[in-house]
Amino acid sequence: MSYYHHQHLQGCGIKHCPPSVLPTQYDPGLTDPPQNAVRTTVIPHVIRHVHPSHTTNVNKHVFTHQHYFPHTESVVNVCCENHVFCGCPVDPCCPPRHFGFY
Repeated sequence: MSYYHHQHLQGCGIKHCPPSVLPTQYDPGLTDPPQNAVRTTVIPHVIRHVHPSHTTNVNKHVFTHQHYFPHTESVVNVCCENHVFCGCPVDPCCPPRHFGFY
């Protein structure tokens, strides 16, 4: 306190005692809201997708039937015989007879 203030307060009849020193008081502290941080941990996972396929090989046998009609010809010679008896044969052992005349 300055001399002026000291004189001024004494002039008003106010008596001042020396200040007493008390222990420091701690008020509850002010806590700011927390700052959030994100730590990401990557855990890899392998998922196998099996997509099977199948190929069937077909051996296709194609038969072509070819139809032929061969034709042959033949010749047949037919012989016809006629045996004509122009009288009775003469028997050399028998003399000829005259029919109707004895």
